[in-house]
Amino acid sequence: MKSYWMNISNGQGHMELREVDVPVPGPGQVLVKLHAASLNRGELIVGQGLNGLGGSKPAGMEGAGQIVQLGGDTGIWQVGDRVMGRCPGAFAEYALMDVREIMPVPAQLSFEEAASIPLTFLVGYDLLVLQGHLQPGQWLLINGVSSGVGVACLQMAKVLGAKVIGTSGSQAKLDLLKPLGLDVGLCTRAADFHQDVWQATDQKGANLVVNTVGGTVFAENMRCMAFQGRMGFVGYVDGTLEASIDLQALHAKRLCLFGVSNKLRTPAQRADGIAQFAAQILPAFADGRIRPLIDRVFAFDQLDQAKALMENNQHKGKIVLNIANHA
Repeated sequence: MKSYWMNISNGQGHMELREVDVPVPGPGQVLVKLHAASLNRGELIVGQGLNGLGGSKPAGMEGAGQIVQLGGDTGIWQVGDRVMGRCPGAFAEYALMDVREIMPVPAQLSFEEAASIPLTFLVGYDLLVLQGHLQPGQWLLINGVSSGVGVACLQMAKVLGAKVIGTSGSQAKLDLLKPLGLDVGLCTRAADFHQDVWQATDQKGANLVVNTVGGTVFAENMRCMAFQGRMGFVGYVDGTLEASIDLQALHAKRLCLFGVSNKLRTPAQRADGIAQFAAQILPAFADGRIRPLIDRVFAFDQLDQAKALMENNQHKGKIVLNIANHA
């Protein structure tokens, strides 16, 4: 089968298309013929999640397709089922999925839409629900709201009954997100938005902040936080990995800071929360309250172009690779 690999050297990541054996599912695994996979910044860009020390590994982290072979102990899953899930090596014709991580594809969704869900929306669910404890009526502030994670958090927050403020350097992107429920759009890339946040929230501040940008907006985010506010970290596209902390505000306002990453988690820990997500959020995909926002779909042999679009940071929502229709 054809499979893309990420080769890292001299601080740069380069894609290589290889011919490799089709993997064989073991206990608790299924083999999926992939129809689509989506791109994620942290796996593709050195310094923004991708380790730049060197080496080579199968590329891709989430995809959707149909089960073609079962390993042992696969529970309810059957050959032919339409599934989506996080999986290593998703930029390939076939990939293995852990049965603890797979979910059924809602009938109304295409495989391209389904491939946009497993990683991004589960990260968002961790940010908003599992650690963020976002409640109906509360205010959510999202830095970089037009990113894949940002759009996912926006859509889920509206399903959860929250109000959303989003920042972006593009007014056109903010305008695109208005129909998805964005309550307040702030067009800025600078750390200059806390006064606008306080005004929008009746001088109370944001109950939850999702920081997809990094250290350059950290201090400004702290100024935006309400009493007992929470801030979740999921990325650092600005490349700034350090920031000063206002300890007095942290103490007096009883603030909570947390990170969302799967790098150090066990398979069981990564699977934690998936059943809750499936029960609480998947129905919103099935009935149309949430529809994945896809910027562009690329052919399987256009992965380099798809990666370049992500690096240019001009996309709105997810970038997807179509695998099933390649020659």
